[in-house]
Amino acid sequence: MEKKKQMHLNLFLSGMGHHEAAWRHPSAEIERIHDISYYKEIVQKAEAAKLDSIFLADRYSVSKIGAAFGEFGGGGLEPLTLLSALSAVTSKIGLIATVSTSFNEPYNVARRFSSLDHISKGRAGWNVITSGTDEEAQNFSLQQIPPHSERYLKAEEFMDIALKLWDSWEEDAFIGDKENGRYADSSKVHEIHHKGTYFSVKGPLNSSRSPQGRPVIVQAGSSKTGIGFAAKYADAIFTAQSSIEDAQMFYKALKAKALEFRRTKEETIVLPGICPVIGRTEEEAKEKQAQLHELADPEYGLIKLSKRVGADLTGYPLDGPLPELPAVIQGHKSRTQLISNLAGKEQLTIRQLLQRLAGGRGHFTLAGTAVQIADELENWFVSEAADGFNIMPQIMSEGFDAFVHQVIPELQRRGLFRHEYESGTLRGHLGLSAVKKMKRQGIR
Repeated sequence: MEKKKQMHLNLFLSGMGHHEAAWRHPSAEIERIHDISYYKEIVQKAEAAKLDSIFLADRYSVSKIGAAFGEFGGGGLEPLTLLSALSAVTSKIGLIATVSTSFNEPYNVARRFSSLDHISKGRAGWNVITSGTDEEAQNFSLQQIPPHSERYLKAEEFMDIALKLWDSWEEDAFIGDKENGRYADSSKVHEIHHKGTYFSVKGPLNSSRSPQGRPVIVQAGSSKTGIGFAAKYADAIFTAQSSIEDAQMFYKALKAKALEFRRTKEETIVLPGICPVIGRTEEEAKEKQAQLHELADPEYGLIKLSKRVGADLTGYPLDGPLPELPAVIQGHKSRTQLISNLAGKEQLTIRQLLQRLAGGRGHFTLAGTAVQIADELENWFVSEAADGFNIMPQIMSEGFDAFVHQVIPELQRRGLFRHEYESGTLRGHLGLSAVKKMKRQGIR
């Protein structure tokens, strides 16, 4: 009997939770925001539930709201540092870190991810971003963020170098022959001699080939350029879609684009973000969501929204409509378009839009029972809107507990999610073939 296709589940680990007011919730342990034991508890819970992976986002600045600095959901811990520590207290779950191609060098990034893959015995993943705000750029000797198209051109060259560096050691290059004094076979370690528009890198990498060959590549851009980048390079795609219809359109477009690079549908795994609030009844779940909305600060939300869409909205009435946004967007292009479409489609006021965005920044949010949540996930999964989901609890500790103990058993009962791991690597969890030798055609 053919095994039933199962969904992939990733936990998007974000400090106290994904609702912007989660840190103010009575259950939030804000004093533990920099405490490694807090993250250890969460990741071990995720591994016990057999999730594919955990994921850490990153931003290279923090916003100032009035006289105070706004809450930064991840606590400001650098992802690769945190995941290296968490790799020591886990053995199966994948570990995905965000690193920007805009403010780093390819050699350092390739080396760090190779190290994490070695340390974790094949569980590393890289979420590739280009960053998108002037605030971030100003922390790296720039006055403003480069244009969207330029950032992606740089990212393509960055990725090409990283792939070459990971491939600079052949699988059997490391010998470790003590008797004959041969550490490695030099004929199987290759300089890459890259000279391009943005970078010049001689190589090879000073780390032998890691268990997966390279980390799993994840990407989250949903603009036309972002989809092209993901179709060429990404093994998994994090996407924000506010309806099943939009998710189906994205899924179809991404898979079709991947075929242009001679990649199969199974080689690109689409994981929309879903932001659940779970209650014993639907009414209880909606009350929990309303409580979170009451804790949110509209001033903070409006400034965040202004920076995301690249237009100052602070002078507009909260109970009025969202004004027309700039035609040219240099920052978060796809997310700005999603926000604009959402406001127009549902005729939302700015205040209503802020509430919709507070829980998930444009990702699909829903409040209901565990069965209702499972129904929605199954519907998206079987309707080719998703290969799985990026789980974004609006309250991290309480919300993830509910998901683990209520939703996952329901998905397992339906045969939609694993009971046990069948692999020790992240590539194995995702059903991806092992990377032995990079395909030079199609930059793979």
